[in-house]
Amino acid sequence: MATSKQTRADDEYEHYEAVVVGCGPGGAAAAARFADHGVETLVLERGPEAGSKNVSGGLIYAEESAPYTIDDLFENFREEASERPVTDYEIHNISGNKVKTYDLTDLHEHDTEWCDAVLRRPMDSWLEQRVHERTSETGGGVLTDVRVNGLLRENGEIAGVTCDELDPITADIVVAADGVNSELARDAGLMDWEDPDEWFQGVKATVEMDAETIADRFGIDDDEGVAHLFSGDLFDDVRGGGFLYTNEDSLSIGTVFHLDSLVAERAEPHELLDSLLTHPLLAQWFRDEYHEREYAAKLVPDSKKVAHREPYRDRLVLVGDAAGQMQAQGPIIKGMNHAVSAGALAADAYVVSRGNADPESTGRRYTKMLERSGTMEKLRPRRYDLARTVGEHDAVANAVDRVLESPIGSVAVGNPLSKRAMKLAYNSPFLVSMLPDTATGYVTLPSLIGEEHGRTIHWDNEIEPPSLEERIGDLTYDTDVGNPHIHLRDDSVEASGAAVYACPVSAEDFGGGCYRSETVQTNGSEETLISLDTQPCVECGTCAIVADTDWEHPRGGKGVEFREG
Repeated sequence: MATSKQTRADDEYEHYEAVVVGCGPGGAAAAARFADHGVETLVLERGPEAGSKNVSGGLIYAEESAPYTIDDLFENFREEASERPVTDYEIHNISGNKVKTYDLTDLHEHDTEWCDAVLRRPMDSWLEQRVHERTSETGGGVLTDVRVNGLLRENGEIAGVTCDELDPITADIVVAADGVNSELARDAGLMDWEDPDEWFQGVKATVEMDAETIADRFGIDDDEGVAHLFSGDLFDDVRGGGFLYTNEDSLSIGTVFHLDSLVAERAEPHELLDSLLTHPLLAQWFRDEYHEREYAAKLVPDSKKVAHREPYRDRLVLVGDAAGQMQAQGPIIKGMNHAVSAGALAADAYVVSRGNADPESTGRRYTKMLERSGTMEKLRPRRYDLARTVGEHDAVANAVDRVLESPIGSVAVGNPLSKRAMKLAYNSPFLVSMLPDTATGYVTLPSLIGEEHGRTIHWDNEIEPPSLEERIGDLTYDTDVGNPHIHLRDDSVEASGAAVYACPVSAEDFGGGCYRSETVQTNGSEETLISLDTQPCVECGTCAIVADTDWEHPRGGKGVEFREG
């Protein structure tokens, strides 16, 4: 990452009242509210078009209790920028070929005004156009192909941003909406990549399926959509699960796992995705027809552990993934809606504190707004902090698993009363928000539920997913020749070996990905070393956490470009 530049107060740089970095939902919301208030706003986007660097599952919610929803800020959003409303929500507990399904409608509709499936490239590019129109009216606009690489400082205080493609830009307020790998949050000391257990990794395939076929195979009308979640033993012992969402003319299918569990189990992300795609349960929807439009991946913050309680430093405020604002609590998966609320609140906080000589006045007010709106309690529920103290202790978690896997556990889970109790528990926001992050909730209990209550699936699934090489080959890259954005600091297996299998475009038996291991002869002895090729990188950031690397984004417009996202 570029070193922050110290400047003199009399240096003259281009100045905007507000600079927003990133034009995803959080950045778009901030820019829209700034424009509503007449604030001169410049939005800087790293991709050639907003959404070209973004990946999501993805569902966007409008919560009844939220201070802002995206359709509050952007008229006709649902008609023009989303895919389908989600009208049915289910979770499948899997044990081998036995599956027990629970309807999660009560949980899904709790505090929900509406929920739509989205694809990030079409959604974010639509938002970018609206944002450019509105910010242009106040003297700003949107610039694409610009990577903001760090913070500009005057007399030790944040005064603006530095870029690869432009001269430094000063601002009265800087909104970092630059995602989970935020250069700005890291430069400000507000994000670190030290602990894999604070992050999830998501891997996703967008799969071709026309609207008529979707309606037929999922039993829905044109104005309906479904969301399916998957847990149990189909992912071995890796903590996490799978999802399937219906889009207008495609499906989003993916897996999300705790990064520390991926590393501990030496699991390979693309193989875990294939485990879901090839399970007999999915045969009913694909019927041996499978065409993958795009393979993608991203890192996901676990808000329960990393959502910033004070997401600001000087004139910088963080929103969305940059602030760790991704709510993933059991079957509750919400992020974009919280980014929208945070972005809009950050703009409102600035306008209220406008003219205050204290550079942190906006950040303090923004923090209070997040608390008072209830957003922070959703992201970092206090009941989870209390429950994890005991529930995530290794001895306790292991003891619970042993009981569940014993005859006592089978009797307890297998009786008719537990069948109803499990459905109620899955649909309780209170209980879900305090669920410990252990294998019990992701693997042990769902597997037992599937075994005791499930029906046996007899369908044959003949899907043959693309190879990793084919998936990488189908992606679009503009390689920044001679400017690698990742550097290995330590090429030993001990320091960087986890990247070989945890990277979604690498694998132990595949030599064409980012990371690979090589055995070399040195002075008559053999040594295994890690090598790196950044060309096929999907910029998820996984290796920055599991390997000893220097990691930054590619320059503006360079690297991978997602068509779906």
